[in-house]
Amino acid sequence: MHIATHLDIDIVAVEGSEQVSLLLNLSAPTLSTEEVREPSTLVVVLDRSGSMAGERLEGAKTSLLALVDRLDPTDQFGLITFDDVVQMVVPTAPLHDKAVVKAHISAIQAGGSTDVSGGYLRGLQEAHRAAGPSGATVLLVSDGHANAGITDPTQVGAIATKARKQGITTSALGFGLGYDEQLLGAIARGGAGNELFAETPDEAINAMAGEVEGLLSQSAQAASLLVRMAPACKGVRILNELPATMTPDGLMIELGSFWSGEERKLVLTFDVPGIPALGLAEIARLDLGWVELPALVQHTVSVPVHVNVVPGDQAAGRIPNPIVRSELAFQQTQQAKRRASDLLSQGDVARATSELVRAHTMAVEAWKADPDNRTLQEECNVIGALLQEAQHGDVSRAAKLMSSDVAFKSRTRGRRTG
Repeated sequence: MHIATHLDIDIVAVEGSEQVSLLLNLSAPTLSTEEVREPSTLVVVLDRSGSMAGERLEGAKTSLLALVDRLDPTDQFGLITFDDVVQMVVPTAPLHDKAVVKAHISAIQAGGSTDVSGGYLRGLQEAHRAAGPSGATVLLVSDGHANAGITDPTQVGAIATKARKQGITTSALGFGLGYDEQLLGAIARGGAGNELFAETPDEAINAMAGEVEGLLSQSAQAASLLVRMAPACKGVRILNELPATMTPDGLMIELGSFWSGEERKLVLTFDVPGIPALGLAEIARLDLGWVELPALVQHTVSVPVHVNVVPGDQAAGRIPNPIVRSELAFQQTQQAKRRASDLLSQGDVARATSELVRAHTMAVEAWKADPDNRTLQEECNVIGALLQEAQHGDVSRAAKLMSSDVAFKSRTRGRRTG
């Protein structure tokens, strides 16, 4: 893994209260085509409730059949279905007999109500049982609101968080317009996985295929960033939507797994209340840790963050780094979009619209300051389209589009591979 840091201002006024933003560019190693990857463990938890009947269930089954074809015989695959009853369809094991597994998938039929938590908990049990040295991944697929079992997003999200700390990653795919994006979003956030939205069977097929491709191309797992604040720093915040916990050593940010050649951007903001002495001052130290694949070797790199403390008149002439400020604005728009999505899910269209207008204004102002930034230009267009959908289209669609868009851009920062 490679880490590069850029401050928006690297010069601060002596004894002056400052807020300093840091842009981190993280790059994962690229796997050699000659390397033999560690077998993967994937447990799919599939909603087969009555609302899935017809093209949704058939689309999901088609996706699963293609998924099995894509996995190697040494990869472990398991399948659990749920309605109001949880059923083990395929016990998690190496795919030595794909024909038998595919026959079980083809035989799945729609059932009754929706116990998301029951299916998910059973999936986690199976993932723990079968997990290899590199852990396991659970993919939850549902099209409905949970009407049985645990239905509180906070509670189910906490279950995903606990599993993630034990090496189980969870991604969630919401299918159609009837699912609970707050519940599935909480599971994906807690599980450090992807939050996916598919309105049609074809989109579901593509989303599941992309999830498997990512799983099979991982070059780093269990990545985390510990932000150790120096005495000169009194506070730190992560703007990206990532699991973060304040520990005695500092702010621990969970980054999850990285695909081969993947690049991500993170933004941190530090509160620097006033450094009394001139010269170079350390405000924080970043410890980046990860497990390299396929060797399963633990790595850690440490990077200091310094500012130069100068007299106030010299600091007054500084010019903030436009690249850092653009990324700061980009992540602030994601935060506004998240608030808007939550408000739409609660039926508060008026307040959601206000948040979207605020997000659009921030994106436009940032784009004006950085007119060559195509990402900001595209973000202006995306927010404008979401605003139209929220005001004049389908509120449920707007909430789901927004939730998955924020998850993609804030957690993996528009995941790119090189």
